[in-house]
Amino acid sequence: MIVGTPKEIKDHEYRVGVTPSGVKEFVKNGHEVLIEKGAGLGSGFSDGEYEAAGARIVSSSEELYSKAEMIYKIKEPLEPEYPLLREGQIVFTYFHFASDEKLTRAMLDRKIVAIAYETIETEDGRLPLLEPMSEIAGQMASIIGAYYLMKPQKGRGILPGGILGVPPAEFLILGGGAVGFNAAKIAAGMGAHVTILQRSEARMRYLKDVLPANVDVVKFNAENLREYLRKADVIVGAVLVAGAKAPKLVTKDMLKLMKKGAVIVDVSVDQGGIFETTKPTFHSDPVYEVDGIIHYCVANMPGAYPLTSTLAITNVTLPYALEIANKGWRRALRENPALRKGLNMALGKVTHKGVAEAFNLEHYPPETFL
Repeated sequence: MIVGTPKEIKDHEYRVGVTPSGVKEFVKNGHEVLIEKGAGLGSGFSDGEYEAAGARIVSSSEELYSKAEMIYKIKEPLEPEYPLLREGQIVFTYFHFASDEKLTRAMLDRKIVAIAYETIETEDGRLPLLEPMSEIAGQMASIIGAYYLMKPQKGRGILPGGILGVPPAEFLILGGGAVGFNAAKIAAGMGAHVTILQRSEARMRYLKDVLPANVDVVKFNAENLREYLRKADVIVGAVLVAGAKAPKLVTKDMLKLMKKGAVIVDVSVDQGGIFETTKPTFHSDPVYEVDGIIHYCVANMPGAYPLTSTLAITNVTLPYALEIANKGWRRALRENPALRKGLNMALGKVTHKGVAEAFNLEHYPPETFL
């Protein structure tokens, strides 16, 4: 199979879909790899390293898309890339369709085979291709929240850890999955007082057992949400429903409960966000204010740490990408149930229920195409 990795064009997206060591694995398995010139520079990988690994460097995205049978990248195609895609071409990447109707309809029109990192799911309910980026985004969320608490950034001017005689900042984390856990770990390490609101009692017990004493784990319900919003200096949105739109848990009216200068970091923005006031932002212009509340809603947070992120994501995506290349997408999905859950659309039809429900589209089970 001819596998192509283009240079990412999303604002301040420095990650790359495959590393030179990953190229070696494809070549070893008899595949041809095309790398767009300069695609790896943001993550610290030169064109020479890719060539030494066996890849062919191509000068343009147009050439790469026209020749590759599978596009293996990091972020969803953007509008300039839409015309480059062709019917039946496999695109293996993060899509987050349920938050973007324009992207969804464009990919349906192009009749690609869209296999989304974020919905690949193992039998035990893990999302292995989302986990490493969730860990990075969770850690970033607390770092960013602390930064925007500074008065020069229009925050409340409160030090996360406090000092002798002065209490620490209050961090509220909505959701205790991979993002929430990592956000709590970093915030607690800075000395903040942290509250996690979580629905699952089993997960609550786990979090309470493994996190430090300055983290409280509280049952998520409407009353507790309102109570802790009043107290919070930083609120991290960390709720995920795989492949579907994130639930809107905090309305615009609820911002009135919050302290002026409080900071929202909505990591759930990729799936539409859990705050009614969430709108996607970019690393070049990451924040905006609504009713005196600072909103940070960057949709590709881990792109700010590209070397760590690229190594982490390619560690987990490569085995699946190799399976698709070795077997073809139909056989690979037939034989691997986890990979089959990654199929979001095929040849102009939606195959993921959450995406179909988000936009009132007809749903075709993946088995229809296998």
